[in-house]
Amino acid sequence: MYLETILVLSGRLEHVRAIDVAEKMGYSKPSVSRGLSILRNARYINTDVNGYLTLTETGSEIARKIYERHQVITGLFESIGVDRKIAEEDACRVEHVISDATFNAIKKATSDMPK
Repeated sequence: MYLETILVLSGRLEHVRAIDVAEKMGYSKPSVSRGLSILRNARYINTDVNGYLTLTETGSEIARKIYERHQVITGLFESIGVDRKIAEEDACRVEHVISDATFNAIKKATSDMPK
């Protein structure tokens, strides 16, 4: 979820900082600091001397994959009548556990649906 949040924030902000991630996710600063440290050690993010966060190539690939899942699944839930807020919350949970095969089937099915 951190990678997806950094991706989304980087589209809205000139620079993304840990505090921006904490505010967006509703997490405490220490929790975010620990999470970002894990991602930094795994080489999914970089932090520059000003504390600005950027995704590495690998981090960006993962974030884009998760974000696409979020968007498609949210759209599916909304298309069957689920309220947008609930659809987004549920999609956030589903996007992390759904198999690639099931997601690809959902993606194909929803791309064929009238908008």
